Amino acid sequence: MAKARTAYVCTECGADYSKWQGQCTACQAWNTVSEVRGVSGANAKGARGARFEGFAGSLSEVKSLDDVSLAEQPRISCGMQEFDRVLGGGLVEGSAILMGGHPGAGKSTLLLQAVCHLASSVPALYVTGEESLQQVAMRAKRLGLPTKDLKMLSETSVERVMQVAEIEKPRILVVDSIQVMHVAETESAPGSVTQVRESAAYLTRFAKQTGTILFLVGHVTKDGSLAGPKVLEHMIDCSILLEGSSDSRYRTLRGIKNRFGAVNELGVFAMLEQGLKEVKNPSAIFLNRGEEAAPGSVVMVVWEGTRPMLVEIQALVDMAQGGYPRRVAVGLDQNRLAMLLAVLHRHGGMHVSDQDVFVNVVGGVKVNETSADLALLAAIVSSFRDRALPQDLVIFGEVGLSGEIRPVPSGQERIYEAAKHGFTRALVPKSNAPRKAIDGMKVIPVTKLSDALSALEEL
Repeated sequence: MAKARTAYVCTECGADYSKWQGQCTACQAWNTVSEVRGVSGANAKGARGARFEGFAGSLSEVKSLDDVSLAEQPRISCGMQEFDRVLGGGLVEGSAILMGGHPGAGKSTLLLQAVCHLASSVPALYVTGEESLQQVAMRAKRLGLPTKDLKMLSETSVERVMQVAEIEKPRILVVDSIQVMHVAETESAPGSVTQVRESAAYLTRFAKQTGTILFLVGHVTKDGSLAGPKVLEHMIDCSILLEGSSDSRYRTLRGIKNRFGAVNELGVFAMLEQGLKEVKNPSAIFLNRGEEAAPGSVVMVVWEGTRPMLVEIQALVDMAQGGYPRRVAVGLDQNRLAMLLAVLHRHGGMHVSDQDVFVNVVGGVKVNETSADLALLAAIVSSFRDRALPQDLVIFGEVGLSGEIRPVPSGQERIYEAAKHGFTRALVPKSNAPRKAIDGMKVIPVTKLSDALSALEEL
């Protein structure tokens, strides 16, 4: 009998240790090192030698970089343009894709819709480990999906899944979810660090060797990150996250990592009775504003992946009730909000240290880029002075610590996108101002925060 081997692995970065310790020295995280159990000895070495020659498949011949073929890899469309956009244009053979999301976000529904569409043209196998086949069939019938060509399997053993896949030879394999899969040679419970890593490595290597498109469904933790060790994200080719609140029917699919396309690409879907339907013009749903202009509201242009998108940002500034003013940011970085308020006080002459400041990005969109700085400060100034900004105004630009307005990437494309949606005025960094005039668009270039505040006073 093989002797059990005990190891200690960090759940954040996957670093191994011989004994437990409070802090991981690799990623500096606290209380993330947990005990895992595996097998050692001749059986373990033989199993690893047979299965883990490499995550990218079996060894191949050495080539010069100049001899590598530059032919574009063929893509397979999922039948939904928003899904294809996030994936970089479609599915690539031999790719491993990890989809995460909160419970009830619609991960299984979206994949079931895509796989049912693809099964009519390419062989597909859907492996469910959390639901029964009857539950999946009932969902497909409720959504009105074609189910004739899709092969189903209810199994949690990775070895059994591989046996069936070798017989069926699917081009698309969906495993829902990776947290319930287990490898017989590993003694840990399903969902543990070791089981998740071993199961994902087994399935990924199979996909690389056979050219199968692999979808892995993963759970998320309380902070919204994918559960399991970070090494899982290094093994796969594409990591996408499906987000959406329970009180909104819209879902956003964001690309976290993609070896075949742009990172941070965003796809928008609407959750209806017939399933998830793609929203081809996301700016239209995020700009559903009232007829009358309200203080603290302004439209900004953010760049998501390969396209610009218009979203509304709202701010509320009110007298603090107590000795400690609150700073709340929804959809934006709260630390950056505190920094921008300091810049506003130092270089804009506006004192808000005794005010509560609340900011929100409408529609549940999360803005990670710095192009929202100028629009955020404009919304705060509008709310503080109780003066509404024009509804035909769009703002973007990065604000530096010395009060300068820095340019942002793809500035002219953002202005053209705003002009398409009927905006007639744009407050932008001077370096992003177009050289040629745009019909129906008045561009106001600024270089300093004081200049931007003066321009807002004149509007």
